[in-house]
Amino acid sequence: MFRRKFLATTLATAVALSLSSLYGSAYAAADATTVQSDENWARNSVIYQIYPRSFADGDGNGIGDMSGVISRLPYLDKLGVDALWLSPFYKSPQADAGYDVADYRVVDPMFGSTEEFERLLKEAHARGMKVIVDLVPNHTSDEHAWFQAALKSPPGSPERARYIFRDGRGENGELPPNNWPSVFGKAAWDRVPGEKQWYLHLFDSKQPDLNWDNPEVRAEFEKVLRFWLDRGVDGFRVDVAHGLIKEKGLADLPIEEGRENAGALVGPMWDQDGVHEIYRSWRKVLDQYPGKRIMVAEAWVTPRERLTHYIRPDEMQQAFNFDYLMTKWDAGAFKEVIDSSMALTATVGAPTTWVTSNHDTVRAPSRYGLKELGKHALPGNGIGPATAQPDEALGLRRARALAMLTLALPGSTYIYQGEELGLPEHTTMEGQYRQDPMFLRTKGEEVGRDGCRVPLPWKADAPSFGFGPGDKTWLPQPASYARYAVDRQEGAADSTLNLYRKILELRHDHKLGDGQLQWADAGKDVLAFDNGDLRVLINMGAQAAALPAGSQVLLSSEPLAAPDRLPANTAVWLKRT
Repeated sequence: MFRRKFLATTLATAVALSLSSLYGSAYAAADATTVQSDENWARNSVIYQIYPRSFADGDGNGIGDMSGVISRLPYLDKLGVDALWLSPFYKSPQADAGYDVADYRVVDPMFGSTEEFERLLKEAHARGMKVIVDLVPNHTSDEHAWFQAALKSPPGSPERARYIFRDGRGENGELPPNNWPSVFGKAAWDRVPGEKQWYLHLFDSKQPDLNWDNPEVRAEFEKVLRFWLDRGVDGFRVDVAHGLIKEKGLADLPIEEGRENAGALVGPMWDQDGVHEIYRSWRKVLDQYPGKRIMVAEAWVTPRERLTHYIRPDEMQQAFNFDYLMTKWDAGAFKEVIDSSMALTATVGAPTTWVTSNHDTVRAPSRYGLKELGKHALPGNGIGPATAQPDEALGLRRARALAMLTLALPGSTYIYQGEELGLPEHTTMEGQYRQDPMFLRTKGEEVGRDGCRVPLPWKADAPSFGFGPGDKTWLPQPASYARYAVDRQEGAADSTLNLYRKILELRHDHKLGDGQLQWADAGKDVLAFDNGDLRVLINMGAQAAALPAGSQVLLSSEPLAAPDRLPANTAVWLKRT
């Protein structure tokens, strides 16, 4: 409904000049329009993440599917997003909610068919929305044909060379080859029954890591890219983009402290320089297709400067900005992460991306409803019944204000499904319903990610809150979801859904994604900046703050009791005169 226009030629020229200073005269010789054409639609887009199994259920089996997504395309169009990102829908035993892929070229029957996906793609494109899909290259399912062939083949065989098999340590190979832990808990190695050999899995046992030093693996994934590009997808979100290459020798970690080391952002299994050769080769594949196909990296790296390596001009176009997602509720902290993020991406001529929630992290309304953010800023650290519970009203108020801050920033923004409803985490889900392998492998020590993956509420008074035609849902919905249902919010002018619709309309009309940020001084607890003809303010303090005299208010996240005061935990967009 509110589709972006391409960047102005002047911006493309500025990007070209910036890149020429970094990469020399050879790059300066490139035409500015060519520089722009590789990346322009994604530089300022609002991209909506669909977690298919929890978005909308078309057939009543309690699991979302392609037909459910298709039925809700008018809703997404009215919301005003520019593109959709679909989490994995490939054939999978679903040990990790589809991130364990058994066949990269087949839509899992639980989600529908390839024909239905192609229909979804066609109808989204007809509405002006791009579609990117998840690619899971670090590991396959243990039910993938390749891994099954590896188990049936002897050590040293070509079949095993596609994965990372090693002899175990100890007299009879009874110990793992090294001390690496799994991100999901326990060791990162499983032993092949009756053998000395073990296979590596940085995640679940049913997710064996591929050997990306093997040319056969590289060739296969280029074919997978082409398979989906040929069907018209506009790009890929690359899962665990920082994990494909492991340091040669697979040396032990310096210490063994369980999961903490697996979750670290440095080490012999993460962010090795060899990954960039892979992404340069993929970029060459994408550039052979019309329509500016893109890649976005899920790369948890430190120091943050290393993230720019993934978005150099010949690699990916975007990388998720997890530093922004993990920022505590503090004006100074947000200013610092915004400044540093924009400065870093500018060094490689890439857009900055902004993200506040996704399928791996606690939803923003619940995260910012906690007294202390603590470990809940990190992926996988969910909130459960035994955890300190968030203040629901405070969290929603802050999330609404945060949306106005985030969507006013130059660059590209990601919205996780339900974020536009102000949907909180399901924080009291009982263990018997949880399916996240992180919860299962740690026997509940880690709450995991199920709480942010609960099926969406569409109709307050319908079975399954309108998620599907019946009352089945693959994860239970809390009773509180009734008040967040789409139909309840449609008719309420001050609802979070209608706030998002207004934000996205104004963002488009005022070209905020293409703009430039200039800070203004508004006091210790208030962030204020100008972008184009708007001034944006967000009060992250506990007391009301002053608004500029004679302000023309275009939009506020909460009602303003007085025209010259900005309440606590509230954001406002003002028309600059």
